[in-house]
Amino acid sequence: MFATPWWLMLLVVVAALAVGYAVLLRRRRRDVVRFTNLELLDRVAPRRPGWYRHVPAAALITALAVLTIALAGPQAEARVPRNRATVVLVIDVSLSMQATDVSPSRLAAAQVAAKAFADQLTPGVNLGLVAFAGTAAVLVSPTVERGPVKRAVDGLQLSESTATGEAIFAAIQSVNTFSQALAGVSEEGPPPARIVLMSDGKQTIPDIDAEDAPRGSFTAARAAAEASIPVSTISFGTRYGSIELTPGESTSVAVDDAAMRTIAELSGGQFFTAASEQELRQVYAELGEEIGYEVRRVDVSRPWLAGGALLLIAGVGSGLALGRRLP
Repeated sequence: MFATPWWLMLLVVVAALAVGYAVLLRRRRRDVVRFTNLELLDRVAPRRPGWYRHVPAAALITALAVLTIALAGPQAEARVPRNRATVVLVIDVSLSMQATDVSPSRLAAAQVAAKAFADQLTPGVNLGLVAFAGTAAVLVSPTVERGPVKRAVDGLQLSESTATGEAIFAAIQSVNTFSQALAGVSEEGPPPARIVLMSDGKQTIPDIDAEDAPRGSFTAARAAAEASIPVSTISFGTRYGSIELTPGESTSVAVDDAAMRTIAELSGGQFFTAASEQELRQVYAELGEEIGYEVRRVDVSRPWLAGGALLLIAGVGSGLALGRRLP
């Protein structure tokens, strides 16, 4: 791709120069052959260097071609850091997160991975934090400062119930509030936003079977889609997780991959699974790369300009060295 491709029309002129040079060489040979006195021929046309006598002209013609391409503004796709984006990290702190199927526990592993995620995000990304159990709370509004988010992650405490829908609605509200605040100081419009929801997927408030409940997770996912805020979900844990709500009585807290996948699909986000701290960190790393960088077309004419300049210098230099004159 080129920014101004019409400059490439000059390559026709460069090609004409190359053809003209070849024609002049043939004409010179034809004129030389007309001499019948070989002794006179040796005096008039002394021996010249071999093929390398064409190096100056070849270097200059190639330099013109390369510089013409540089003028056309060649472009290439490149990953560049985002300088404006909003991400709200939503973490489940329901009692099921104390399960030890993920060492040392789901919550402890999630805290370590979440802090690593905060550190990996590019500096221009605004990161917020929402924690939820029976209710949802915005612990940190989106900010480019990572310290408040990491301190809030360290202070997470377990509580009863799981209101996944409330958490998504709280994250949407956090994004909208931040975007409205930016609207007063920026003319670029709201930055792209993303919600990253990490949970074991078991919604208990409202009733887990009420898919169309006004404050349910699926309703919230549809609201996120309407607001153009995709929800990337991470189903964290295993099917074998369990906790003891009462001494000696074990309760299964298996992950609900299906619910988390549906939330992601309804909102236009991505679905991930993680059964260990390492897998969770890998998922966060992948999301960090996707969120923190974007593919743009960037100008790559500088190497062409440098190459053309070097070829030009080589052509002039070799012309002076071989023929003691400019080519």
